[in-house]
Amino acid sequence: MTAILLSSAIFIASLVLIFTEKVNRVIVGLGGATLMMIAGRIFNFYTEEQAIGAIDWNTLGLLTGMMVLVSLLEPTGVFQFLAVWAGRVSRGRPFLLLVLLGSVTTVLSMVLDNVTTVVLIAPITILICEVLGISATPYLLSEALLSNTGGVATLVGDPPNVLVASAAHFSFTTFLTHALPVVILAWMAALFLLRFLFRAELSQTPPAREAILGLDPYEALDDPRSARRGLVVLAGAILLFFFESQLEVSTAFIAMGAAAAGLAWIRPPVAETLKRIEWSVLVFFAALFIMVGGLEHAGVFNLLIQALLGIQKFPPVLLGVLLIWVVAILSAVVDNVPITIALIPVILGLGEAGMQINALWWALVFGAGFGGNATIIGSSANIVVATLSERTRAPITGPLWLKRGLPVMLLTCTVASIFFALAYPLFNR
Repeated sequence: MTAILLSSAIFIASLVLIFTEKVNRVIVGLGGATLMMIAGRIFNFYTEEQAIGAIDWNTLGLLTGMMVLVSLLEPTGVFQFLAVWAGRVSRGRPFLLLVLLGSVTTVLSMVLDNVTTVVLIAPITILICEVLGISATPYLLSEALLSNTGGVATLVGDPPNVLVASAAHFSFTTFLTHALPVVILAWMAALFLLRFLFRAELSQTPPAREAILGLDPYEALDDPRSARRGLVVLAGAILLFFFESQLEVSTAFIAMGAAAAGLAWIRPPVAETLKRIEWSVLVFFAALFIMVGGLEHAGVFNLLIQALLGIQKFPPVLLGVLLIWVVAILSAVVDNVPITIALIPVILGLGEAGMQINALWWALVFGAGFGGNATIIGSSANIVVATLSERTRAPITGPLWLKRGLPVMLLTCTVASIFFALAYPLFNR
């Protein structure tokens, strides 16, 4: 019992610190992992070998490979090209500009990390809005919200998806057949809701509407040759994701192989390329895996699983819908990554106890992905966009995000719940 209480206290304290954001989350993660291992050694429930074994290397390999590909494409200007192109095509019409910028961000977020996507697109969005003489707030907020929503559609679109796919052995194709239809409906609903929420800002005619036509997308391309090569490698990786089952290789193997091919073909300055990789994210993930491994070996999950076995009496559809909302609410107040990592062993344990869990995986995916939209700290992309908005005359605040993001979260979770209930047999197989 001492091991259960102590390991639970370490994990909960880490979540609280992540929520308050008073300490860098990497420091929190490493500190929590260290304390968990120390407690494990003292009370004989967790060894160093078990801690290393608790790390999901497939997840870290996939994330690392995709980060390298993004790092190769980032200096070429291809992302900025797409943003400027969207601005020109809109001809300064506010709602069309929002649709195009939101669509570009969403599509990129389906195949790349959404944090990196908004880091690249948001500064160009601010520039376009300054040229037009309009507020960037509706566009920045919409990009983050639509990026989070769209990222749920693919295996590589959102970190919780990568985690769930690795644990449940879902393929890239499985995500497209199960999550993409839900995301399309939720994304369209979110777009129309944003049109209503920002109706005042989007109804105003930009004072410098014609100025947007003076921007040349091709001027944003710093290295067209490397951009083409990088896109070819990325497309090849995505194509191979579809055949991972037939090839009998992991997504991590494909991503790392694509990263190696990209480095060999483009030949960038390797040191500079590696600097652009978000190593802090990978370290944070590894630390969370170690902490959750400590909870598992301390017996926390066995205790929780025994308590939850009574929920088998619930109608399975109702149980899945309930999980969507519980995870969404938790993801709104704490980053959705630790919530996902903590719940994966619980769901696996319920499966080992004889419960049908296929549908629960998808409930976890939808809740974690859509729930992060509610608050400014709900996802890393939200925090990045809010930080970048400080360059504008009207920075995005927590209350403003809650006012716009919470309705989007409620609507998308409602859409997911309805689709989940209606298509339950699809999710349960």
